[in-house]
Amino acid sequence: MTDGPDETGTVDRPPGKRNIVGLAIYGIIAVVVIVAAVGFSFQRGGLSADIRNKATLIAPAGAGGGWDLVMRESQAIMREKKIATNIQVVNVPGAAGTIGLSRLHSMHGRADVVMVGGTGLVAGVQQTKSAVKMNDVTPIARIFEEYDILVVPANSPYKTVQDLVAAWRQNPHGIAFTGGGSFDQLVMAQFAKAAGIDPKNTTYIPKAGGGEVAQALVTHTAAAAFSGYADLIDQVESGRLRALAVAAKDPVEGVDLPTLRQAGFDVTLANWRGLFAPPGVSDGDVKNIRDVFDEVMQTPDWAEAEKTNKWTRAWLEGPAVSTFIADEDRVIADLYKELGK
Repeated sequence: MTDGPDETGTVDRPPGKRNIVGLAIYGIIAVVVIVAAVGFSFQRGGLSADIRNKATLIAPAGAGGGWDLVMRESQAIMREKKIATNIQVVNVPGAAGTIGLSRLHSMHGRADVVMVGGTGLVAGVQQTKSAVKMNDVTPIARIFEEYDILVVPANSPYKTVQDLVAAWRQNPHGIAFTGGGSFDQLVMAQFAKAAGIDPKNTTYIPKAGGGEVAQALVTHTAAAAFSGYADLIDQVESGRLRALAVAAKDPVEGVDLPTLRQAGFDVTLANWRGLFAPPGVSDGDVKNIRDVFDEVMQTPDWAEAEKTNKWTRAWLEGPAVSTFIADEDRVIADLYKELGK
């Protein structure tokens, strides 16, 4: 607020000024004390909390993205089915999810805080050289996988995966790919390797989301794209784009596309989602969090979300989760080396 003149229009009132200044200083001190108390409460108040009575669900990205969707769906189901109460979703965007990861790491021992992450976060940690690594927090479970689809413009000369690869081999730089983020580029790199093309020689144009990816294709800024099924299926069904294959180990229920493996290219990198708690939580707290999300995933509402978004359930818990993440870290590190990053 900008200071204005004294309401009487005079300035010769030293005692009043002193009183006002004194009150202002007192007010500032009071505010500082209150803020400090609230901050202390936020940091410490949840140490003994049960996630069923008080839950903070962190999406390490802005509203509307894939990580946010997982937590919003979970929040709605927890409330409706009375699995938990006092549930808030907190978005902590930035630095490919690593700002959210650092925030989670700072909440040592908090049994009422859970963050979603996955392939993109593993990649983000490597690309940003994050001081906090995936093994610095507590893995709860891997819950599902989703897969990229390979698409081209509807009027593209490439009718099949083999058509696209034949042209790509002849001109690796000239066949530009696009996608919605770092994960999509990693899938492209794995596809290039499987096709016998050096990933360093490829062209990739990153976009902010499915809408921009589709626009790049229909304007022929790019010749092909990898992006999530849910991001582009509307454009495929509208006839603006043509889908050639899905990048999955096995055929995906409800997706009428061959896999890249069936087309002869071993591309299996999945965009998995997992749940993480802060460091220092007990084994009992881990089980409690796991049980809550297991209940969420047993509901018809979650089954409907899986069907709509083409999520493939891939529950994994215990020490196997840590082993899986370590393996993913190596795979992604190798792909970035192949890309020259």
